[in-house]
Amino acid sequence: MRLAEKVAIVTGGGSGIGKEASKLFAREGAKVVVAEFNEHAGQDTVQTIRETGGEALFIQVDVSDLDSVERMAAQVIEQFGQIDILINNAGITQDAMLSKMTPEQWHRVLNVNLNGVFYCTRTVAPHMVKRGSGKIINTSSIVGVQGNMGQTNYAAAKAGVIGVTKTWAKELGFKGITVNAVAPGYVETGMVATVPEKVLQGMLEKVPLRRLGKPSDIANAYLFLASSEADYVNGTVLEVNGGLSI
Repeated sequence: MRLAEKVAIVTGGGSGIGKEASKLFAREGAKVVVAEFNEHAGQDTVQTIRETGGEALFIQVDVSDLDSVERMAAQVIEQFGQIDILINNAGITQDAMLSKMTPEQWHRVLNVNLNGVFYCTRTVAPHMVKRGSGKIINTSSIVGVQGNMGQTNYAAAKAGVIGVTKTWAKELGFKGITVNAVAPGYVETGMVATVPEKVLQGMLEKVPLRRLGKPSDIANAYLFLASSEADYVNGTVLEVNGGLSI
């Protein structure tokens, strides 16, 4: 097992990519903390993991609230005594064209998708530093690399994630901690499910593989970066998009 005896926190672990990653990490031997705002979704993921023989713990958390994040981390340390892997996966969208985007939409997406990454990493990193090792994987997006119409807030947050990833890779690398990002393309999750069929077809035509990504495609990238196989990978942005960016 590639993650035996490791303790992994997966934010947004109750659905979509986060749920798939939580299940995969458990199968690979990790003790998985499903850090999720939606209690029903988080508990469902934990139950699924336990039914297949894995070990998991649900902790309700609002990543946009520093106090909530600190309580979550303290509970993980109390329960398991260590944190080896942090997957900053939680994210939301509130799309609108610039002229119609409200300040509330701007702040809400930045608070979850960027501030949440900062709060979680700032809180968890000291525990990793004490142990002299750790893996931090942040979720960016092709939108953070290329931009996208109607997603000013989301693009800003995901581009910011790339910036902090490279910065923390420099700050934490010599302390034994690697920090990397995964930038998914269009993936079959609840976010994409709301896209009109005509728009979806247009998206698919731009992907050389002619299909949407699956949550497992992204989870596998998380797993590689969290494993010992990626011990010398630091500060990279792994694009998982079927060739959409070329």
